[in-house]
Amino acid sequence: MQSENRFFDDLAKVASGALGSLAGFGSEVETRLRDQAEKVLARMDVVRREEFDAVKAMAAKARETQEALEVRVAALEAEIAALRHERDTR
Repeated sequence: MQSENRFFDDLAKVASGALGSLAGFGSEVETRLRDQAEKVLARMDVVRREEFDAVKAMAAKARETQEALEVRVAALEAEIAALRHERDTR
């Protein structure tokens, strides 16, 4: 009976060690896959999210400025047209 318990204890130790090794192996695989993915992305010249968000914000600001300028130009054109009409009706 004692030898059976020892056998199961040893078996449990071996299984525990194997599981520990597998966990470490999984961590190593994950690290290597992450490194490979970063290398692939670097070769693809992919921009980082922060850079994309910064350019997106700049584009939105430029669009707002453009729309404001379009309104100003339209108002100035209307003013010029009114002045020409006033001049022509004299």
